[in-house]
Amino acid sequence: EKLLARSVKKLGAQATGDALDVTDAQAVARGVKSALASAGRIDVLVNNAGVAGLNTPTVDYPVDEWKRVLDVNLTGPFLCCRAVAPHMVKAKYGRIVNIASIAGKEGNPNAVAYSASKAGVIALTKSLGKELAQSGVLVNCVTPAAAKTAIFDQMTDEHINYMLAKIPLNRFVTVDEIAALVCWLASADCSFSTGAVFDISGGRATY
Repeated sequence: EKLLARSVKKLGAQATGDALDVTDAQAVARGVKSALASAGRIDVLVNNAGVAGLNTPTVDYPVDEWKRVLDVNLTGPFLCCRAVAPHMVKAKYGRIVNIASIAGKEGNPNAVAYSASKAGVIALTKSLGKELAQSGVLVNCVTPAAAKTAIFDQMTDEHINYMLAKIPLNRFVTVDEIAALVCWLASADCSFSTGAVFDISGGRATY
């Protein structure tokens, strides 16, 4: 977005920004067109948009809320990958990094839509990674434990405490720690990993 672009410019780098709805295929297409117009090519795609959804038992989970969470968390990355991948394949180079969650591996109680959507992101990563494996485009995802971001505002205190209790390091991951892993996956140094799931869950992950 524009604010992020201004922050990057303060660091001495060039940047432009467009805010778009990742659930809207036409908006995503416009965003890709804008990026190509300003940069000439797209080397990296990081799918990071997400919502937590309600914390409530599955049997009580509203259908409209289920659809909203799946639309943002899973359909959004699908649409962005679908729009960007052809340009990367044409250039014979690209790095796609999807932000999944430890919830996608384990399933969190009272968070059925979020957990299911992030499990879908993991499967999307594996499928696309295999499809593009010989194209020069690598597709990976990370599965963080919870980080203290604005998404916590969407969760109950009970759910936040549950997540913390599951982390052997006994703290939440920081945004900078996740960013460091994403930066490596988005770089040319990541050259022999694709369709892979990179854990950053403070020891919580069981596989």
